[in-house]
Amino acid sequence: MTTPYLRSFQLGFIAGMRALTAPALLSHKLERTLPTKTPETPVQYFAQPTTSIALKVLAGAEIIGDKVPHGPDRTTPPQFITRITSGATCGAVVSEVEGQSASLGAIAGGLGAVAGTLLFFNLRRWLDHDLGIPDQVGALAEDALAIGVGWQIVNGIQPNLKTT
Repeated sequence: MTTPYLRSFQLGFIAGMRALTAPALLSHKLERTLPTKTPETPVQYFAQPTTSIALKVLAGAEIIGDKVPHGPDRTTPPQFITRITSGATCGAVVSEVEGQSASLGAIAGGLGAVAGTLLFFNLRRWLDHDLGIPDQVGALAEDALAIGVGWQIVNGIQPNLKTT
């Protein structure tokens, strides 16, 4: 019973690293797992091919945008709120797909996003300012980690088709 909430937290953590990578990976998984011709619920909209493609394009743009010098910090209010919203949304969808409370999943995902945002903000700052590792190197490592770990998380999702 706690596994969907743990997965929600984990995917929220990924959203804290890359706000759009988590929903892009989740939508990709659901598109292949829950095909629906006429969506009626938020989960079914997440499973649509057009949603999946749009989220992947946006996630790619975010990854490129992260490499631009002088971009906003992830802890500025608009960036932070976006990451929390992304994590909460992913958490709600994961929990609902697995037959658990979407509200509790949203809380877990939002908390995961807070943790991921703050941890990786401070980690990248420490690598750059204290160790002298160029921020681009840290950004690329974070990209690889977000995509690789996020992929593992979404592949562990076990849809409960009776609830979708």
